[in-house]
Amino acid sequence: MTIMSAKGFRPKKALLKRIKITGNGKMFRRQTRMNHFNAKDTGEGTRRKRKESLITKADEKAVKQLLP
Repeated sequence: MTIMSAKGFRPKKALLKRIKITGNGKMFRRQTRMNHFNAKDTGEGTRRKRKESLITKADEKAVKQLLP
């Protein structure tokens, strides 16, 4: 699903702010469930959430269509 306007393709700039693309092309995203209700998490769970998550191959195809 690509978005086309009269001037052509318009990439989703908001998506670029939320992901990080490595030199090899891997895509990382921020871990979910980090905003609130974190006091009940164990220390291990909190530390696990600090790391970025790799975007799966299935989702990577959809993400690439929204980027320039």
